Amino acid sequence: MIIKTTIKKMLLAATVLGLNIPFANSQSKEVTIDINFAKTYQTISNFGASDAWSCQFVGNWPDDKRNKIADLLFSRDTYADGSPKGIGLSLWRFNIGAGSTQQGNESGIKDEWRRAESFLNNDGSYNWQNQVGQVWFLKAAKQRGVKQFLGFNNSPPVQFTINGKAYANGGKVNIAPDQYDAYATFLTKVVKGVEQVSKVKFDYISPINEPQWDWSDGGQEGAPYNNTEMAGLVKAINKEFTNNKIGSKILVGEAGSINYLFTKGDKPGKGSQVNDFFKPGSTNYIGDLPSVAKTIAAHSYFSTSPMASAIKARKALADSVAAINGLDFWQSEYCILGNNAGEIDGNKRDLGINAALYLASVIHTDLTTANASAWQWWTAISAYDYKDGLIYIDKNKTDGNFYASKMLWALGNYSRFIKPGAVRVDAEVSSSAEDRPLLVSAFKNGKSLIVVIVNQGAADVTTGFSINNGKAQFTSSYLTSQTGELKAGKIAADKNVIPARSIVTLTGIIK
Repeated sequence: MIIKTTIKKMLLAATVLGLNIPFANSQSKEVTIDINFAKTYQTISNFGASDAWSCQFVGNWPDDKRNKIADLLFSRDTYADGSPKGIGLSLWRFNIGAGSTQQGNESGIKDEWRRAESFLNNDGSYNWQNQVGQVWFLKAAKQRGVKQFLGFNNSPPVQFTINGKAYANGGKVNIAPDQYDAYATFLTKVVKGVEQVSKVKFDYISPINEPQWDWSDGGQEGAPYNNTEMAGLVKAINKEFTNNKIGSKILVGEAGSINYLFTKGDKPGKGSQVNDFFKPGSTNYIGDLPSVAKTIAAHSYFSTSPMASAIKARKALADSVAAINGLDFWQSEYCILGNNAGEIDGNKRDLGINAALYLASVIHTDLTTANASAWQWWTAISAYDYKDGLIYIDKNKTDGNFYASKMLWALGNYSRFIKPGAVRVDAEVSSSAEDRPLLVSAFKNGKSLIVVIVNQGAADVTTGFSINNGKAQFTSSYLTSQTGELKAGKIAADKNVIPARSIVTLTGIIK
């Protein structure tokens, strides 16, 4: 049924949402959103972000500042008006360093903020007091209710690499097969050691990052692999984890772009990873190993614009993943890179709504077209003049100012309300605004209903709802705009004004 409301109720809804607009505004459009509880898709695993690279320093900043930053990322508390204090991430990614920090200038990585410390000493012993700033954020996340943790490597420890560096030569693999077991032992010890010092147990270990790239410029830690090399390393880690009763699951893929999951791509032996790793009978099949997560991960870089091509690629990815029984897809790293078909440039910080709206469109498309069950941002805290941070800081190792971006709150429209275990349900916009349509996604979690609406257009849009196979009542709204950051509001009726250039999350109950 279409839920109708009066102009009086609409004005009240606009007022409590903090919208200073008349209902009869000639620029306003009206749409209907059809929600069908009977048509379901993926179950959400988590929303996350990474501690690389700034947390190694920010974790040692004064208590007041580092705690405020942690609140922004992890808190599920609210202010007196009901607005969230933070975006409530449900997964935190911990960068397990390869040791370029200990090498200093000899590492070949010029920017010390892109180096990473290792727990492993050259004599083979371990120092669990290393990576102390990052460990502080692990503890802070757990204290604020984060329940999922992932440890990831950009490179094997320098003690095991062929060139003794945390980056490669000429795009060739930088670890020999006779060092796979040593790397696996290292990861086993890290899982146990980190739990010892932080009380945090890694649910996932991701030992390989963007294996398609050469990683030979010394810009950061990095390691290339082909699929056969990846499978060999994963088998060694699986054996070590199994023998030592390590419960962490190995996350496979972390492809540099989604196309490498379902096409051969432009890197011989590094594409078609869905079938190569998870289709029974394939040469590099590892899908039956007990420590391997039944998940394939990739990064959404270089595939988000224009929208038509983004959708086409994600449909192909979703079809490829769906062909493997029980396999999930995670979008495990993204920030705004490049010029994105001229739509937005990754260069220069943007604390405002422009970058936030673009980010929201990427999250929406990954969730609704690629059926991603997890969505994870790259570096949560950035010291750079680039669109790579949820929170920006002064590039100061001991203290400084921090600046929350609208991208933080855009992600929060999803991460704060769509909790692990939520199931995406069908949501369609039956009629759309003339300039740019709304992007709508809906989720149910028990009796809870969450609807996220992205209005990229220049006009306000009034939404009505058609609820199929059930009944629902919306109770709260949260607005992210140029002037609002998950600003809470009460809802008087089932029609709402979605302001131009904003993201609104509506929450309610299913009756």
